[in-house]
Amino acid sequence: MEALRLVLLYLHLIGFALLFGGAVAQYVTGRLRVNPAMLWGAGLAVLAGLGLAAPLRDGDEPAPAKLATKLIIGLMIFVMVFFSRKRETVNRGHFLAIIGLTLVNVAVAVFWR
Repeated sequence: MEALRLVLLYLHLIGFALLFGGAVAQYVTGRLRVNPAMLWGAGLAVLAGLGLAAPLRDGDEPAPAKLATKLIIGLMIFVMVFFSRKRETVNRGHFLAIIGLTLVNVAVAVFWR
């Protein structure tokens, strides 16, 4: 089971990297639009996160409140990315909210004990 957990964690981190890296790349270029890396990253992060939330370990599961918080934030990010994917440009505030929520989700994962 530990190997499965590590594979899911690896996929979850790749999803974060795609989402955050794609968003920063778009922000730096000045053309604010959702690219395929962001869409795939958001989806992969949510799906792998759901797998990680499954009780695969022996009593070492995170708090249910932490999991619910991460799920809600992750779904908000996915919805924002999914429904903005076909727009030529995305509102600056909307785009910064995607980046901000991504960073908040990582902060919840790291600092909530």
